[in-house]
Amino acid sequence: MATRPPFPIGEIEAPVGRRTQTELPIARLMSGTPVALPVVVLHGASDGPTVWINAATHGDEIIGVEVIRRVLALVHAGSLAGTLITVPIVNVHGFNTGDRYLPDRRDLNRSFPGSARGSLASRIAHLMMKEVVSRCEVGVDLHSGSDHRANLAQIRGDLSDARTLELATCFGAPIIIDSRVRDGSLRGAATEAGATCLVFEGGEAYRFDEGSVQTAVDGILRVLHRLGMTEELAPRASPARLATSARWIRASKSGIVDCRLSLGAEVAKGEQMGVLRDPFGKQLGRLRAPTDGILVGKLLHPLVNRGDAVLNVAAIG
Repeated sequence: MATRPPFPIGEIEAPVGRRTQTELPIARLMSGTPVALPVVVLHGASDGPTVWINAATHGDEIIGVEVIRRVLALVHAGSLAGTLITVPIVNVHGFNTGDRYLPDRRDLNRSFPGSARGSLASRIAHLMMKEVVSRCEVGVDLHSGSDHRANLAQIRGDLSDARTLELATCFGAPIIIDSRVRDGSLRGAATEAGATCLVFEGGEAYRFDEGSVQTAVDGILRVLHRLGMTEELAPRASPARLATSARWIRASKSGIVDCRLSLGAEVAKGEQMGVLRDPFGKQLGRLRAPTDGILVGKLLHPLVNRGDAVLNVAAIG
């Protein structure tokens, strides 16, 4: 086994060729109970890139927890080149309470890069950046739909960046969406720090959607292989579709949505995708595709208020 120095993280050092589990202290609850960021480090036996995977930045988006569990069951430190850092639950408070946000209602994914002296969200973001992201070249940020919405498995990123496009294509999700960086997001802060960050979206909140889970697991394994960190552990992917943007169709009136299209359905500009009705069956409006594209997001709850986001269509360029 090649001699490498141990990997320092928090107050410990992860030894070479081993899987190391640790916790990075965040704060204490009002009861005095400590809360910490759970981290698993695979410090490979030979030199290579340092990569992170994180999940549950929104506490209700639990799908990534299962994705990371399966990746860790397949990747072994003894045969790994480089270092893999996994953070299965970033928003520990929200995860424990089944809430998307933190106790102060702040969105953690709008709080990066954070501050050591800021709000709870800001402090967690700072800890994540300092101990994990700042040490890595590449990362995968795992998300799902929320607020009663489901997403088709997809990768989002800045496709004008050659490295992002290469790794997004390698990942092998059914669709890759060119997406601008949002202020305060983990991806935005990671990009500013010099890392390449892929955002995975798939499935819905509070659920382990098997298709999305397996797509994410296979995609991460392909990226690790492309980076030279592992042997080929996932099958070759079918070519992904590239989308120039994605746009939500919103309800023009309050009512009940009737949409029978499945995620992944192809639609033509102007095509009727669904209708709005009142409780007595009177038609209130139609939901039409704004462009030629693919249905990548869908509201699962049929009751809507005017202005609610109902269907998300990715434009295929």
